[in-house]
Amino acid sequence: MTTSTTSTTSTTSSTCTFDIQCEILQDRLAIDALLDEAFGLARRTKTAYRLREGSRPVDRLCLTARAGGQMVGSIQFWPLLIGDRTPALLLGPLAVSQDVRGRGCGLALMREGLDRAERLNHDLVVLVGDEPYYARVGFSRVPENQLIMPGFVDPARLLARELRAGALKNAAGLVRGALPSLAIPGQS
Repeated sequence: MTTSTTSTTSTTSSTCTFDIQCEILQDRLAIDALLDEAFGLARRTKTAYRLREGSRPVDRLCLTARAGGQMVGSIQFWPLLIGDRTPALLLGPLAVSQDVRGRGCGLALMREGLDRAERLNHDLVVLVGDEPYYARVGFSRVPENQLIMPGFVDPARLLARELRAGALKNAAGLVRGALPSLAIPGQS
């Protein structure tokens, strides 16, 4: 993703310093390699990837983390529509190199991305992931059957975080990406 934003945030965890900045086009190959390392090639068959088909992530919310000049993490946020009228963001993929896992890189990327999303006036972020990990940055389980995903998702892994109070309460129905015809169950 090419972006004109060049701001850099330096975040220090107890064991490592990460420079967080907006993703640039030259990062694309390194990000793909990082995603393959973290999730394998089968990642593209998951429901969350289906929501991204034909869409573009929000440029100012696509971030990378570097430690010692090497890319060690990446996060993206994608536009969604829930039901007929509720805009939201899809967090992911979030990937961290095995070399720095457990040192706070993923949390630093999420905190920075969520802060930026809030400053850009987004109201709601959803994701599919492990609740104990994502709860550390405020995500919690979506009430069962409130959101309808375009494929199978374990209800215990469908999480949301409100950036504006009450945003989740007003969101219900089918979750769609930028090209709704690609995100409707039963359609190809």
